[in-house]
Amino acid sequence: MNGASAPLPPLSEAILRELASAPEAQGMSLPRLGKRLGQGVSVLLRQLTLMGDAAIGGVPGPGWVRVEQAGDRWVAHLTATGRARLRPQAGARAAEVLALREDGATVVNDWLAEEVPVALVFNGISHAVMMATPADLEDFALGFSLTEGLLADPGELRGVDIVEASGGIEVRLEVSSACEWRLKERRRNLAGRTGCGLCGTDSLAMVRQTLPLLPEVPVAAASIAAAVAALRTHQALQQLTGATHAAALCRLDDGAIESLREDVGRHNALDKLIGAAVREGRDRPRHFIAITSRASFEMVQKAALAGVPALAAISAPTAMAVALAQQCGLLLVGLVRPDGMSAYTFAQRLLRA
Repeated sequence: MNGASAPLPPLSEAILRELASAPEAQGMSLPRLGKRLGQGVSVLLRQLTLMGDAAIGGVPGPGWVRVEQAGDRWVAHLTATGRARLRPQAGARAAEVLALREDGATVVNDWLAEEVPVALVFNGISHAVMMATPADLEDFALGFSLTEGLLADPGELRGVDIVEASGGIEVRLEVSSACEWRLKERRRNLAGRTGCGLCGTDSLAMVRQTLPLLPEVPVAAASIAAAVAALRTHQALQQLTGATHAAALCRLDDGAIESLREDVGRHNALDKLIGAAVREGRDRPRHFIAITSRASFEMVQKAALAGVPALAAISAPTAMAVALAQQCGLLLVGLVRPDGMSAYTFAQRLLRA
């Protein structure tokens, strides 16, 4: 069971609801919060500490609130994770589970990450069915189409409709005639083949794509550390369910997270992020991507196709991922931890001072 979704203590729920009523940028001062709840500031501080992201007993807090000093006042803010705790976002479903503890068993409320078949249909042609979290599917459609080489540029996508179908969801993409021809050629090349999907030179050629040579941009290790440290507080769905991956677009200069997407699948999360970054017009060469998974071959390829100069992963990369990153000029960093990280390619571009 995910601790973030256990029943809220009455005071915690009251604090979240009061903070949700305050202007997001301003937050609420502790004296005012205490007056509204009939609690002393010292009591609120203890509870807010438990509701923040500080580690207590080696276990990170849920990150529902943030307390900061503004002049001579202490002000509490509701985080995105806290807001999601009150009003779960798309992709989570409520469930009752039996929680076993040392002092016995009890039925508690929990949240489960949704995982549904998502069919990608291009001009009426079904191309792929992916198991995915049913959220941000327009971003997923654009990102997947670009990183799989189906769209030569975003302008070839004319429209997206999300349609609930029997047993899943259809994402219906209206694309240019050039994209449709590309898709039909790919299906024709695959016709009549048997065996595993990557057997044979032709099949491998279908997996490998022509990648751009990325710019040689230095990245501060401190920026990567800051971004990865901040991932958890931005993962509202993960906080609820404990079952999703995330990919985040982060600024090179300070690691600030500008966009993040989640999914039960790590590739899906990255495709959603890339689709969002393209749609929002982000200057991708001035950013890096941080992911909560290992850096596999596909993750490196997708990051390179997005045009970002660096990819940082919480886990280690594979050998094929390192080789591909070396070929396209991608700074690949893995095993990012509070006390360090490892550079697998272009270590001279990872600034340590």
